[in-house]
Amino acid sequence: MAVLISESFAERKFPGQDALGQRVRIGLDIGQADRPWGMIVGVVGNVKQASLALSDPDAVYTSTTQWAWVDSAQSLVVRTHGDAAALTPAVKNAIWSVDRDQPIVRVATMDSLLATSEAERHFVLILFEAFGLVALVLAATGIYGVLSGGVTERMREIGVRVAVGATRGDILALIIRQGILLTGLGVGIGLTGAMIASQALITLLFSVSRLDPVTYLGVIVLLAGVSLIACGLPAWRAAQIDPASTLRAE
Repeated sequence: MAVLISESFAERKFPGQDALGQRVRIGLDIGQADRPWGMIVGVVGNVKQASLALSDPDAVYTSTTQWAWVDSAQSLVVRTHGDAAALTPAVKNAIWSVDRDQPIVRVATMDSLLATSEAERHFVLILFEAFGLVALVLAATGIYGVLSGGVTERMREIGVRVAVGATRGDILALIIRQGILLTGLGVGIGLTGAMIASQALITLLFSVSRLDPVTYLGVIVLLAGVSLIACGLPAWRAAQIDPASTLRAE
């Protein structure tokens, strides 16, 4: 019996060897002798059998004339340009032209199969996205609150700095630097936690590593931008302090 096997099966079963010409045995019926050996005549690419979220399973392919199991269901895949659903009648008629009694259990487009496979994961990712946006707003609000309160408490200090020659740019840099330090600390803690927690998100990722550097860099840039915006108003307010009025008030 001639068979084709998937790349994952070849790498696992015959590591460092040429799988072509090797023999494999497929399945074993309870109470019966082993199935005959199959000769590997080719290695094909891995295929997502059930879901994009699942890892590539080992697979063995053989022709219908050599199939020895009770389950003889077959799938026909048709590639086309344009509206695939519109070809359904033509495909059915082509099948029935060969065998009028051939039952057709299900007809589905690739888009619908992908949508069904992705429905649950899509909902979970939307929830994560919503929580992430809420966390981003809370982080920006927290940075703004801390810096705004800090500016109020340091009015006299800032007034003295201005009185002895500090420019508005110096005051802006002082407050923004404080905000960036807070952001850097939060980003460091957050990245560490994300790397640890990302192991649980592997099943929700497709063609993206859980340690994808582009994703992490994008998050860092986003948080830095939000932090600068949150720091801007308190820093601008600090830069507008009149040292004379501030010192008189003290």
